[in-house]
Amino acid sequence: MTAFLRRFAENRGALVGIAILLIIVAVAALAPHIYPTSPWRMVNRPFLAPFALERAPLGTDALGRDILAGLVHGSRVSLLIGLVSTLAALLVGVPVGAAAGYFGGWIDNALMRLTEFFQTIPSFALAIVVVSILQPSVASIVLAIAIVSWPPVARMVRGEVLSLRSREYVQAAIVTGQPVAKVILTEVLPNVVSPIIVLGSLMTATAILLESSLSFLGLGDPNVMSWGYMVGAGRTRVLEQWWISFIPGAAIFVTVLALNLVGEGLNDALNPTLKKGRL
Repeated sequence: MTAFLRRFAENRGALVGIAILLIIVAVAALAPHIYPTSPWRMVNRPFLAPFALERAPLGTDALGRDILAGLVHGSRVSLLIGLVSTLAALLVGVPVGAAAGYFGGWIDNALMRLTEFFQTIPSFALAIVVVSILQPSVASIVLAIAIVSWPPVARMVRGEVLSLRSREYVQAAIVTGQPVAKVILTEVLPNVVSPIIVLGSLMTATAILLESSLSFLGLGDPNVMSWGYMVGAGRTRVLEQWWISFIPGAAIFVTVLALNLVGEGLNDALNPTLKKGRL
């Protein structure tokens, strides 16, 4: 653990990413205390420019709602959707990939053909179809993102398990008669944790972008405030009142950038040999 933290700390970009994420998570956690009132409440006249009034330091939107209040409360929804959808995708992709890589044969063929079927459909188009059928809500958005996100996880885990299946310690566990589930859980998957963690951080960033894209098209949950909803709400006035879309868009950009920086730092810290190979 000490060696991992030392290698992670050597990556300045990763440290910057962690700092940004900690601030965003703190803002999301403290949102009800920072802005106790609803972010949907109209606080002043519409289209107030940023820094014009203390009551709305980042301006107001077309309905007179505080941009900063929406930004603070929207962080909770965007982070929640990103994290939950990533976790759901991992819960599907990891078992599928592990089973395909460990058993091989017809099980591998069947599971990989199923994975390839989902990958042949453009992910964004599939997400739009799922959300449209189920009606826009946080649950349907999480489900849609998880459906389009699990195939890459399955393929990555399958490749790792295939390389580990022939290792001596795995074969020794099989020869001693240990149950298949125990071999996979105790001998195989622990050695796949590192790439899963790295992939998970990058998937969270992708999920936030996907949720924002869906909300921009009007497929976000109309009952909750999110950054994507805020960007979409200002798309018709982007030239005249630029701040309505630009400020939440900048928040999305910074969050995704931070997650990618952390993912790169985790990759370097968990796989130091790969870092040396790039130097």
